[in-house]
Amino acid sequence: MENFEGKVAVVTGGASGIGLGIARALAGDGMRLVIADLDEAAMGAARDEFSAAGVEVITQRCDVSNHDDIQALADAAMSTFGAVHVLCNNAGIGIPTATHNMKLADWKWIVDVCLWGPIYGVDVFLPLMEEQGEGHINATSSMAGLIATRMMGAYNVAKHGVVALMATLERDLRARKSPVHASVLCPGPINTAISRHSVEYRPGQSKPKADGEASGRVARSIQDTLENGMDPDEVGTMVRDAIANDEFWILTHPHWTKAVHKMLAAMDEDRSLSRG
Repeated sequence: MENFEGKVAVVTGGASGIGLGIARALAGDGMRLVIADLDEAAMGAARDEFSAAGVEVITQRCDVSNHDDIQALADAAMSTFGAVHVLCNNAGIGIPTATHNMKLADWKWIVDVCLWGPIYGVDVFLPLMEEQGEGHINATSSMAGLIATRMMGAYNVAKHGVVALMATLERDLRARKSPVHASVLCPGPINTAISRHSVEYRPGQSKPKADGEASGRVARSIQDTLENGMDPDEVGTMVRDAIANDEFWILTHPHWTKAVHKMLAAMDEDRSLSRG
């Protein structure tokens, strides 16, 4: 996409963290914004920030695991701005739990948000973009979409699915010479509040079946890593640049792909699973 000025971006999970960083980067290049989130207070703060900077912006409460909410998001964007040029399927959650202790309700919740959210986004927004003759769909996966580490089973499954979704989508789009492009963001540690938000919005807010202490230790370790991670605004700039250049892979910590190479080497050498 060569020019952002005056065009419209929809960002889910856009009121904080990576989503807000993406929104800031796109607004900095002149885009109008539709920010979707569940956190009304954070959306209000984001709306005030962008409005004060002269950015045209609307906010929409949206549960990305609900197709009707995604459709309502598209309807709000189209009724306000008349077009959507960039969609960033960014909303996500995750709870560290050993696979054998993960409640089915948590499996469904995490997969619904992290994978079905992007699927619904493609379903609703792709036809709009193709009809207008221009567009870019980005989805936030994770390095967990490339490497399956312990204690994050549902999150790993969903994020692997996001990589597969976007890679397949981009190949399909190119095969039929679509005017729409796709990309996937695979971040490493980013200084966001995803852990706290996941706990706040978890259905029932109950602990896993049997490994509350173990998951708590992993959660604290993850949060410590995140707090020392990359600034979300830096990630936003990377996403903006990738969209501008029609690049597929967006890697915040490209050196982490060594773990992917290690996994593939073990696969080739003795069919073992490298430790991760």
